[in-house]
Amino acid sequence: MSEPADCVPVAAFKMAKIVKRLPKTRSGKLLRGTMVKIANGTDWKMPATMDDPAILDEITEALQALGYAK
Repeated sequence: MSEPADCVPVAAFKMAKIVKRLPKTRSGKLLRGTMVKIANGTDWKMPATMDDPAILDEITEALQALGYAK
């Protein structure tokens, strides 16, 4: 079943935070999952493929400034 032309998916966000650096890893999927866990304040494990693990600490601090990652 196809969708009508006027019914299309839309993605929107309410807030953005600029950080100095972004993490580099071979697996974006693992990194996205880790960042969701950080933002939700749940336990997370450092991905083994991280180039510089300190970057996730910087992102955690930036999210905490927005009220996330408690």
